[in-house]
Amino acid sequence: MAEIKFEIVKEVGVLSEGLKGWKKEINLISWNNRDPKYDIREWSPEHEKMSKGITLSKEDLIALRDLLNSMDL
Repeated sequence: MAEIKFEIVKEVGVLSEGLKGWKKEINLISWNNRDPKYDIREWSPEHEKMSKGITLSKEDLIALRDLLNSMDL
């Protein structure tokens, strides 16, 4: 399997933290030297391991924000 390179360009925020210290975060990440995208996934404490996640363009993130704002939570 090919090595996946990533650079956390900006740490946006933490959504939650699990019992073992892993945090569900929103970050702006460049994957394999490509343009950065917004990313939601769980990370180990030092960002050396990660779970599966979802990557969003700025337009996707805006659409998600609008959908969340329209919900009755």
